[in-house]
Amino acid sequence: MTTFEDIVERLKDIISATVGAKKVFDKDVATALGVEPINFATMKKRNKIPFKELSEFCARQKISLNWLLFDQAPESLIDITNKYYQVKYLRDVSASAGGGADNYDENAELLTIPDNFVSAMGGEKNLPNIEAINVAGDSMEPTLSDRAIVFIDTSKTDIKKGGIFAIVSESGVFIKRLNQRIDGSVEIISDNKDYPVNTASASDFVIIGKAVSSFNSIF
Repeated sequence: MTTFEDIVERLKDIISATVGAKKVFDKDVATALGVEPINFATMKKRNKIPFKELSEFCARQKISLNWLLFDQAPESLIDITNKYYQVKYLRDVSASAGGGADNYDENAELLTIPDNFVSAMGGEKNLPNIEAINVAGDSMEPTLSDRAIVFIDTSKTDIKKGGIFAIVSESGVFIKRLNQRIDGSVEIISDNKDYPVNTASASDFVIIGKAVSSFNSIF
């Protein structure tokens, strides 16, 4: 995947062509993505790609997200069967890494992924079980960054061996590290140590699936 700085330069070309401006600045890119300039500057410095905002920008402009992320020429998307695969992407779903998030729903589109992601997701045959959702919040950092896209294997709902899972409760959708205790209760853990460990009954939430990869890490 390309760096955030590479992506910014491509976005500048798109914005320049759209508005007819000879010079486009970082603040113009931030505005186009709907990100505060000061936050944008921090993201660029840390190479922290705002995947959700990028996907929404690409949808509005009718351009390929894969071109921005993987430097894949748009015309090459016609034939993706050899090196690229597609999974369900729930663009409107944000699994909170902190407090309450959006409701889980089935409004989906297809997201193209490179072949080196496929093995981490259980192989090509398992791709129908994979759903991509967004991360909101910083409580799972450094494992999962705010605005990252994370891939969930919905066939994996057994939490006995632990791991990071997407869950649904009355408070919304969450993505947390789960640890089942001997008494059957579940520890809901944030990788960011600034957040406390919570304990809940297994009946208090429904498991969507296990996180198997993201655009910034592979588990």
